[in-house]
Amino acid sequence: MKTGPSDLWKRINETNLSRESLGDLSSFKSDKANFKIALWNPATNGMRYLKFLIYNLAADLGPADLERLRRTRNRSFGRPLTVRVAGQDICLDYLQAALETGFLEKHGAPLAGADIVEVGAGYGRTAHTILSNHDARSYTIIDLDNCLDLSRRYLSRVLDRRRFSRLRFKRAEDSASWSKRRYDLALNIDSFAEMDPATVRVYLGFIRRSCAWFYAKNPVGKYSDPSLESAPQPAAHRVARRMGLLRRVIDVHDQAAVAAETGRFLSAYRPKGWTVAGHGWARPWSFYWQALFRKEAR
Repeated sequence: MKTGPSDLWKRINETNLSRESLGDLSSFKSDKANFKIALWNPATNGMRYLKFLIYNLAADLGPADLERLRRTRNRSFGRPLTVRVAGQDICLDYLQAALETGFLEKHGAPLAGADIVEVGAGYGRTAHTILSNHDARSYTIIDLDNCLDLSRRYLSRVLDRRRFSRLRFKRAEDSASWSKRRYDLALNIDSFAEMDPATVRVYLGFIRRSCAWFYAKNPVGKYSDPSLESAPQPAAHRVARRMGLLRRVIDVHDQAAVAAETGRFLSAYRPKGWTVAGHGWARPWSFYWQALFRKEAR
């Protein structure tokens, strides 16, 4: 059963997420590590536009979203790029985590008292948000070594001892340590599109067998936009386009083109025999979709 790193992630682990680059976490949210796992490098598009984006999104948050953020303490650790709205410093990472948690709540996903597993957690912002807002029984993170080390160190700094004790950190390669357990809810946010297709299918098989609900948030396809590339990297782009289950190149700035791919997204990620509990656009990225799937009762 293959669950090791793809060629794309081998490259990332040697560059943006090398152990040397993760030596000091004091400002990693504003550095190349986080620009690879959670936030695109704003130097490409301009810090001004990134902050305008965050501000506009944050200004539209409802009371429940703002309350989720308020409960998620220590979000300022790592010096994130923030704006101030409704008396809170808000970054794009946690803004998305609040929206993801709201989507799960809206569509009835089990959270309180649940055993949750997340495949590919980045530095752990979704785990931090869910554990700060819901009394989950356990939260298992399955990841590659460098990211696992990052999320363990980060979450130990931002969560209190009681919540941190509910976390389980499992190496992706050690499938025997996580594949035989049962979970109420599985999560995958923006990493299945970066894995070898065979690896994604292994994880989807595990989710179908071992989980009752599944939340997926990923791109509906690939893109090619020369206007965004100041220094093209053809080799890296070729590797990226081979990753994931949805590899069709689309115009990600065309709403109709994105909408036309949502059926393929649901088909690709819906485990056989499961139902769609809810789905929709995953703000702010134009070509990201999210869906919550539920196993049929037998």
